[in-house]
Amino acid sequence: MSRIGKQPIIIPEGVEVKMDGDLLLVKGPKGELKQKLNPEITIELKDKKLLVKPVKEDSKKSAIWGTFRSLIANMIEGVTNGFEKKLIFEGVGYRASVSGNKLVLNLGFSHPIEIEAPEGIEFKVEKNTIVISGIDKQLVGEVAANIRAKRKPEPYKGKGIRYEDEVIRRKAGKKAVTTE
Repeated sequence: MSRIGKQPIIIPEGVEVKMDGDLLLVKGPKGELKQKLNPEITIELKDKKLLVKPVKEDSKKSAIWGTFRSLIANMIEGVTNGFEKKLIFEGVGYRASVSGNKLVLNLGFSHPIEIEAPEGIEFKVEKNTIVISGIDKQLVGEVAANIRAKRKPEPYKGKGIRYEDEVIRRKAGKKAVTTE
């Protein structure tokens, strides 16, 4: 039994949920999201609550059950509040700017790196922080991971791009090792 799958999803005011065959449509104040449903689960709408249930219960279907419940809950959260990831870049001469729907990064390479925002994603730059926001949680996380991959943080000086809540374990350099 999935503990997550059993929990009902409460639909807030201003959010509309529709079933169109095997496609779930969630429409809210920030936008609209679609999700293709697995035939192993069923969805019931009862007085502003969504109940996700498996067709038959066994271990594999239990995993799918919980996953789809989380996906649907994230869709509802996204169209009401949206999602946001913050990246912090550190390093001498590292700069970021937004021009149109492109993020331009100067990360110590011989050329600037331009990253175009996919549809539904918005970039903001404040001092040494890049804010990625959108309504699709998976897409926001994927774009943030792709930006971080352009210059991962290194353990000696801490230079690079890291998540806001990420902790970089620092290593001692050669001088600290030889003086012992």
